[in-house]
Amino acid sequence: MPPMSNDWLVPDWPAPPRVRACTTTRLGGVSLAPYAGLNLGDHVGDAPQVVAANRAHVVRQLDLPGMPRWLNQVHGISVVDAVDAAPGCAADASFTRESGVVCAVLTADCLPLLLCDKAGSTVVAVHAGWRGLAAGVIEATLASMQVPPEELMVWLGPAIGPRAFEVGSEVREAFTSHDPAAAEAFHPSPAGRWLADIYQLARQRLARQGVTAIYGGERCTYTEAQHFYSYRREGVTGRMASLIWLE
Repeated sequence: MPPMSNDWLVPDWPAPPRVRACTTTRLGGVSLAPYAGLNLGDHVGDAPQVVAANRAHVVRQLDLPGMPRWLNQVHGISVVDAVDAAPGCAADASFTRESGVVCAVLTADCLPLLLCDKAGSTVVAVHAGWRGLAAGVIEATLASMQVPPEELMVWLGPAIGPRAFEVGSEVREAFTSHDPAAAEAFHPSPAGRWLADIYQLARQRLARQGVTAIYGGERCTYTEAQHFYSYRREGVTGRMASLIWLE
């Protein structure tokens, strides 16, 4: 299990020293219920000044080189260069090859992926809900990186776990129509629906693209209520941030 450091979840992966990465938790911060803690989402109904204070706290505590390049995530497959992207642009992944630029995605059950190359020259943050994952956000991200898959490593951040992510048949069909092997990531639920393993689905997509260095994928935002926000569990709730940058 990745180590916790000052309430941050630090990836346990062999990334080059200049690659820095982490995922925040709900611990700390000044948000009140129902966002109680370190809510970093400015689109969930929390007071703007409180979110701004939480974001400034993250910059200070992590000694970030600047404010993260926040996206307007739309469950799609758009990938942008974090240096050139306008603040709040509609995209679900961003990359950079420049030091001091912090790529970021916000989640509260969806899967955050952090990627880098073994040379430590490129980093990426990806937001993958089931819709974006099925539509090809991983494939679009790898195409944008222009790095051979054998040179990449990926860390799967905290998402809703396979025992909690209950979905309908339409979700299963969205994946199995693309790859019949995706059926392995779905198991019947007691309610007559399906329990989906979003981690396995992401690993399958990465493997099909030739990526084999995959880490993380052990946490569950739904069941670990003390540490993580969960939209599925709480409805109105905050967001964690997964961050990656080059020193």
